[in-house]
Amino acid sequence: MEVETHAPGGAAAATGDELRRLLAATLSPDKASVDAAAAGLDRAAAADPRFPLAILAVAAGDGDQGMRVAAATYLKNFTRRNLEGRLSSSEIYREFRDQLAQALLRVDPAILRVLVEVFRQIIEKDFVKENLWPELIPQLKLVIQGSNLISPGQHPEWNTINALKVLQSLVRPFQYFLNPKVAKEPVPQQLEQIAAEILVPLQVIFHHVVHKVLVAPDEITLEYEQLLLITCKCMYFTVRSYMPSRVKQILPSLCRDMFRILDSLNLNRHPEDGSTMKLKIAKRCLIIFCTLVTRHRKHADDKLDSLSNRICSLAFDVISRVLETGPGWRLVSPHFSSLLDSAIFPALALNEKDIAEWEEDTDEYIQKNLPSELDDISGWTEDLFTARKSAINLLGVIALSKGPPVSSAASKRKKGDKSKGKSERSSIGELLVIPFLSKFPIPSHGEDASSMAVQNYFGVLMAYGGLQDFLTEKKELTVTLIRNRILPLYSLDQCSPYLISTANWVIGQLALCIPEAMSKNIYHSLMKALTMEDMEDITCYPVCASASGAIAELIENGYAPPDWLVLLQAVLKRISTGDENESALLFKLLGTIVEGGQEKVLPHIPEIVSNIANTITKLLPPIPDPWPQVVEQGFATLVAMAQSWESSAPDENKNYEKRIWQSGQSSIAQTFSTVLQKAWLSPIEHVDLHSYNSALPPPSCVNDASVLLEFIMRSVTSLEEAASMKVFELVAIWTDTIACWDSWEEMEDQGVFNTIKEAVNFHQRFDLTGFFMKMLPSQSENGSQSSVIGRVSNFVTRAIAAYPSATWRACSCIHTLLHAPNFSFVTEDARKTLAVSFAQAAFSRFKSVSASPAGIWKPLLLSISSCYICYPDAIEQVLRNYDGNGYAIWASAFAQVSSSSFSPGLSSESEIKLAVLTLATLIERLLALPMVDMKVLQDCYASLMESCIRLKEVQEDGDNDDDDGAEDLDDDEEEEDTDEDDEDSEDDEVLEETEEEFLERYALAAAGESLEIVEEGDIDDETQDIELGSLDEVDIQQVVFSLMQNQPALQAQMLPDSLTERITGTFPEYEHLFQVHRKS
Repeated sequence: MEVETHAPGGAAAATGDELRRLLAATLSPDKASVDAAAAGLDRAAAADPRFPLAILAVAAGDGDQGMRVAAATYLKNFTRRNLEGRLSSSEIYREFRDQLAQALLRVDPAILRVLVEVFRQIIEKDFVKENLWPELIPQLKLVIQGSNLISPGQHPEWNTINALKVLQSLVRPFQYFLNPKVAKEPVPQQLEQIAAEILVPLQVIFHHVVHKVLVAPDEITLEYEQLLLITCKCMYFTVRSYMPSRVKQILPSLCRDMFRILDSLNLNRHPEDGSTMKLKIAKRCLIIFCTLVTRHRKHADDKLDSLSNRICSLAFDVISRVLETGPGWRLVSPHFSSLLDSAIFPALALNEKDIAEWEEDTDEYIQKNLPSELDDISGWTEDLFTARKSAINLLGVIALSKGPPVSSAASKRKKGDKSKGKSERSSIGELLVIPFLSKFPIPSHGEDASSMAVQNYFGVLMAYGGLQDFLTEKKELTVTLIRNRILPLYSLDQCSPYLISTANWVIGQLALCIPEAMSKNIYHSLMKALTMEDMEDITCYPVCASASGAIAELIENGYAPPDWLVLLQAVLKRISTGDENESALLFKLLGTIVEGGQEKVLPHIPEIVSNIANTITKLLPPIPDPWPQVVEQGFATLVAMAQSWESSAPDENKNYEKRIWQSGQSSIAQTFSTVLQKAWLSPIEHVDLHSYNSALPPPSCVNDASVLLEFIMRSVTSLEEAASMKVFELVAIWTDTIACWDSWEEMEDQGVFNTIKEAVNFHQRFDLTGFFMKMLPSQSENGSQSSVIGRVSNFVTRAIAAYPSATWRACSCIHTLLHAPNFSFVTEDARKTLAVSFAQAAFSRFKSVSASPAGIWKPLLLSISSCYICYPDAIEQVLRNYDGNGYAIWASAFAQVSSSSFSPGLSSESEIKLAVLTLATLIERLLALPMVDMKVLQDCYASLMESCIRLKEVQEDGDNDDDDGAEDLDDDEEEEDTDEDDEDSEDDEVLEETEEEFLERYALAAAGESLEIVEEGDIDDETQDIELGSLDEVDIQQVVFSLMQNQPALQAQMLPDSLTERITGTFPEYEHLFQVHRKS
């Protein structure tokens, strides 16, 4: 399988029209004709050694499907007859084999089904029996990684589903023992290689797609469900007889994903509802589970244990739900003591499975038992159903329950105090839970995990962490527990890491309750845990992870460490010496420290950035491997550092502080440049283009890397600095990467848009040679060329059709790209091309949302107006070409958006200026038409005058802002006080929604009667200052005044009387024009 993109070819002359005639004859209903055609094909095959290549070219070509199916079918039969004979000894065979593999990646499903059978025959002989195709697996790995669903835009010609079908053909023969006479046959080398190089990385993709399918099923196409089904089939064939060593490692993750699929099933749905494919996937998951149980019992036991764990988890959850009702509480409350002793606490205590998981799958142990804000490194929310989590939740519910009003001694003591009332009754937490936990003593020095005292005290700590809501209400009790039951653990010699890690987690859970006087002791205990070294054969990574989470909680709750530098040094040291998972977690802690330390940490940021950069550059993989999580988290931390540094910029009048800050800015920018050069430029210099069709870096951290590039460009003060930091080279590869971007994520794209604007600013300041306009070779496809501006334009055009917030940002970038760059006379055609492509994309998106007025209209129509102002004739033609009435549709909609009645209306000065210029141009051109749509003309005229009035108001408000600053400050303070009072009064008046009201409201919503939807992106970006370039210098009022002077057709009668009065009141000079028009 050569990783090429050309079509099979190279056939001899005998494979021309005669071959197609014979194939067409095989489709005849006449048997004699079919037999004669088959004989003719046999003769052609015998006469031409390149016949297989010719027949393959027809099957994989672009002709009639019936012809291609006939060619594929004949090829299947021909291969079966000749594989062991003449064909197998020919050099042509190897060429045929490679071209067949290439064809499989592109053909449609009907041809694929037949050609796969040809491929299986070759796999059985060359790969399974004789192992004569060593390059097949590495090449298939590259193809899957670069295929259309997994790396969109990288190799659109490589179909992911087809590539997985090829993989299925590879593993299919291994579903049976190759040598069944051997009692314990080892796993074949080929299957081990497939598992290591393809199946293990494929499991990550499988997990990602499962998440997408379950979280957003309406957005998932059939291809993604096919991906899941074929992957399940591949896994089934792999484990039906053998168990490759690398598959053992991914079994826990695979089984969790399959459990999630099974949990999501809705068996009440009809197959017509689109659930057939999901049912097939679920069926295959069940078959895999059956195979694991019957064939690989020792590996399946853990999974069965997970199932029983899930059942216990659900049992605890049921009790929790029952306790939420009065009758349920009365039913269960007499059994609280036995429930705590015999069910809840045993689920909390340390067990053998915890110890094994601690060593074998530390990350999963942390997710299950020590969750914090820092440990969500992967970005995926994992539904880890455990009995312990549900037991902790149930314990929390029980603890918050109030005791009986009379039966307890505490209640009797308070019986006469009528002022206390019902709310003063003791809780079950005070009466039962805390006393029960207090009977377990702190373990002695040196006790290990085999000690019953350690196992029980682990359960005690887990219980304290689960009582967060209860203990938050009992701060004095919380302080006592931390002082007497948690802090002593840190003083024990060789205290069990299982206990220390859980103690760290409890402190993080209760950080809100910790008094300032105790914080210092707690902080020093956590620092001791943070620096704990591994113990013989026990890793202390969970100790470090939980300590990091607890320290982050302390800082976020206002605690300031006595020495920020010591903390930073400790964290940086762990990052430089720890493993990748630990470093990724500590990167997040660094971000919290910098945010919390502010000016205390600020002087150390350049050094911190340098340390992070050193770690990242060591861990960056070669192309085309995706970046590991630790690198992605490292980039996110660098972004946090950059944002903290920029927000600390001193005032311009503080010269000394400004020089110090600028020196640090330059140092940080240089470090960022080094990192991006290593990530983006170094791989290109060393990549083997014969092995990879693309030398672009993987689309990892595009948003964060964009923010770093933006920081670099903003920091550059001279051409010499730009050259030393290779800014132009970095911009070129960055735009090459985003040009075909297709993985839109709202929170992960904003940095790209901001960087586009900064790149334009950089272009204006330093691009003296027109580098941004030059045609440059692209690293994505050999031989293609495009300019930096063109690549950015491609990204922006695609963004218009993405999610709403991306549309707003893209439209803002359109104004910047059209009005800000230094377009010379030579490159004016390039600018016109941009305007046309932007207008096409914006109008297409507008048409898709034009059914009713919406906030997203404003950015779309304003972006078209920017294009129109630049090239009225070209854009008018674009609109008419898209829709015969497109020009009038846009003019009418733009007048509507520009009117005072539209919401969200034009609000910034730049928006209103652009609207006035556009409306003036529109009116001139509408009046020049042979047939004028008077309704559109009148709407445009009215909106023009309303916009003029609004513009003057905005400009006058801006002039007054500077004078009223002090008064506004006082007013703001008064308003804040008033707002607080209002909020308090509102809280008192809010009534909880009853179940009947809830059901009625959602019934109406389901019927479509009362569901109000705020379109995403319409709120955050209502007001935007857009770039106008030289248009900003135009005298707007003079433009309008000249229009009215030169166009007698614009009569005052076209405007409502109320608007005419507002115009003459705002612009007295217009009164004369209106009088002239009235007389005429």
